[in-house]
Amino acid sequence: MTRIRYRRGAALVLCMIFMVVLLAFGAGLAAMSGANVQMAANQRRAARALAGAESGLEVMRYWLGHVMMEATTPPVQYFATIVSQVQSELADASVANVVLASNGTVPAVAINPDTGQTFSALLAMNPANPSILDVTVTGTCEGAQRTIRVGFDIAPYQHPIFNYGLATKGPVQFPNNPTTSTVTSNWEADIYVESFSDLIAVYVGGNTNFDGDITIGNPSAVVDFAGAVQIAGDVGQAAIDNHVEIGVEPLEFPEPDTNRFLAYATGPVVDSATMNLTKGITLTNAMIPAGTNPTFDGTVTIQGVLFIEPPNVVTFNSNVVLQGVMVGAADESTLNTNQINIAGNFASYPFPSDSQFDALRQEQGTSILTPDFDVSFTGNYSSIEGVVAAGSLYFSGNASAVLHGSLISYSGDPTVVEGNVSLTFDRAGSVKLPAGFDTKRILAYNPASYTQVY
Repeated sequence: MTRIRYRRGAALVLCMIFMVVLLAFGAGLAAMSGANVQMAANQRRAARALAGAESGLEVMRYWLGHVMMEATTPPVQYFATIVSQVQSELADASVANVVLASNGTVPAVAINPDTGQTFSALLAMNPANPSILDVTVTGTCEGAQRTIRVGFDIAPYQHPIFNYGLATKGPVQFPNNPTTSTVTSNWEADIYVESFSDLIAVYVGGNTNFDGDITIGNPSAVVDFAGAVQIAGDVGQAAIDNHVEIGVEPLEFPEPDTNRFLAYATGPVVDSATMNLTKGITLTNAMIPAGTNPTFDGTVTIQGVLFIEPPNVVTFNSNVVLQGVMVGAADESTLNTNQINIAGNFASYPFPSDSQFDALRQEQGTSILTPDFDVSFTGNYSSIEGVVAAGSLYFSGNASAVLHGSLISYSGDPTVVEGNVSLTFDRAGSVKLPAGFDTKRILAYNPASYTQVY
């Protein structure tokens, strides 16, 4: 009995001990849970701040994507030009919530009022490289802040018109049986026709065999195929339905810089009074002065640059071998008076290997650059090394030619390709920015430059 009396209350003590332990454990769990909730809230705010910065970056990428500067813009004026153009784009679009100050700052822009997300931005030229625009974007959310920085390279603009093997402002007429083929991919022979002056954008009098697609700017235009039709492997109506698109967004026909070639024309000045143009002749970095209208009766080999001043009518009655580039200075006031007529066989090749042409080797990818001259080929043409850009284009004869560049017609007059011609486009490895067309600069986003600052 005495032993039992001494054990009274032990259970109560043990219960109280366990209760204290459990209460302490529960309090610890509660504290830990509260800390986890707080951490989760902080992470949520940080994630939303980073998302705000990412959203701000996309906004800045959109507006900076509208920037297009002249290639002649001095680097010291890059920043002011970029800011001015973006400010103009924002004003034209009546955008009020995004404001770009002259010093490159964009004050806080609300993204989501419910979450309190905002972003702000800063534009600045890279101190180590004046051809890079640094864009720093900061996102905020309920006190949390995240900042990212990216770089935009000031890069040459590659005109979309060079995505086509043939691009014309006027209609295209193939009176006979044309064939266009490619070496690598069908896109190399794609055709773009603006044709706002003619409702029949493409006319083919015989059988059609085109590897590339046809796109037409005039939404009211039609195509007229008189014979059997084959386009990109499809035949008949399926070829037209699948590979002819009418009413596409019109392309820009870029204005080339022909005067950049004038400095290379340091050789002979063509003068029929002092030169014998009835026999074969080699013209090295030569110039044809305005109004001289020369006629070459013998074979002509052109090495380097042949620079032609307008107005002029230049006639080649025999074969022409072009080892370089033929340039007709741009002058819209002389339109419809300038002509280049090639009556014999024509072939173009790269610049000669002589050291005197070393400076010219940077001018790659263009064979004929005469936007205000009508150019006709009435003989055969076997090889065209680069882009041919002319006022209007006329081809006749039964030719089988390989083209390493685009054919571009700036005139609203028809581009006519007579005879049973076979044009093989081999443009996959061609120069992306042909000589004379490096005229614009854009901002190219460099994803590899992406950095999370904090």
